[in-house]
Amino acid sequence: MSAFGERRVVITGSGTVSALGNDWAAVGERLRAMRSAVRYMPEWEVYPELKARIAAPIDDFQLPGHYRARERRALGRVAQMAVVATEDALQQAGLGGDPVITGGRTGVAYGSATGSSAAGMEFLSLLRDHSMEQVNTTTYTRMMSHTAAVNIGVKFGTRGRVYTTSSACTAGSQGVGYAYEAIKAGVQDVMIAGGAEELCPTQSAVFDVILAASRHHNDSPECSPRPFDRDRDGLALGEGATTLILEELEHARARGATVLAEVIGYATNADGAHLVRPQQATQETVIRLCLEDAGIDPREVGYVSAHATATANGDIAESHATANVLGAVPVSALKSYTGHSLGACAAFELWASIMMMNEGWFAPTLNLDNVDPQCAELDYIRGECRAIETDVIMSNNFAFGGINTSLLVRRWS
Repeated sequence: MSAFGERRVVITGSGTVSALGNDWAAVGERLRAMRSAVRYMPEWEVYPELKARIAAPIDDFQLPGHYRARERRALGRVAQMAVVATEDALQQAGLGGDPVITGGRTGVAYGSATGSSAAGMEFLSLLRDHSMEQVNTTTYTRMMSHTAAVNIGVKFGTRGRVYTTSSACTAGSQGVGYAYEAIKAGVQDVMIAGGAEELCPTQSAVFDVILAASRHHNDSPECSPRPFDRDRDGLALGEGATTLILEELEHARARGATVLAEVIGYATNADGAHLVRPQQATQETVIRLCLEDAGIDPREVGYVSAHATATANGDIAESHATANVLGAVPVSALKSYTGHSLGACAAFELWASIMMMNEGWFAPTLNLDNVDPQCAELDYIRGECRAIETDVIMSNNFAFGGINTSLLVRRWS
């Protein structure tokens, strides 16, 4: 077996469920058209104290008909989206039904911020009404924070490692990062990686009470969120799931797999300072560590997918951390299209950035009319899609609790 660091890791499949669409043809079209999925949520009008009422839901998602009734009962919405995205990713990778999936050399690294909210409500009846009437045999397995990861394993029969990356906004990027490290270290040959999240008004309430949710655009949802913009007023939420199939290069070559990109660097660290206020210094450190892991010069990075939540503290810290390491690199924020899908955002943003890199263009940040003068002088892509030919892109994400991640991928030729 190769020593740590000698094995190369490539992406051979992808699947997504998103408010922009469920495949690259649909998602790419929406990005090129610069059309946001954020809309007003009339279903949230029953919560009169909730001030932020815009989000990017998936209105038409349903579990495919070939899922049996027993499988359906065990899957909350977040796990449903994760399993469907994974099924698509395995098929694209040419691994659907392949014995490697069940042979112990395939693992799962997947996360979400929380489990299914509907299942949590079943337990609430126990605490509030002292009644077990709504609690059933699947309540906990639908509610638990690692529901997406373990349901993927059960559905597809994986017997390798399981990393449950329930780290909020970095759940998907840690999923990809730990999958990369597992393959690079030689302990797995294939990894199912990514993140998922289902939309819930409780999430909007979380950001509402800390004044981080967009509350001034309920009548103009297309105008929010506004990452890096002087007139930003906070984030809007979203939902979805994105799965990437990571594979050791020689394993992929041996079976003639199509390669989407190569993962060349990953780093994660923690602020150790504040639960919700990002720290520029440790964000800067994680970007440098990722470059060191990849062994590349900062000037090789041709595009950065920014975390960019459209909050003042977040945008300012991230922009300066990025500029201090990479200079005035081209940057855009895909949350301006999808809202902040928490556990799903990092995997989706990495995947979409890879697909744009492979086609030689990148979508602009929507609603970035006036760059906040407190943000660093980056090359903000705005106004229209931009043609950029680059072989290396970076995707950065930062989560509550001060968890920071940075990923680097190289275009495959």
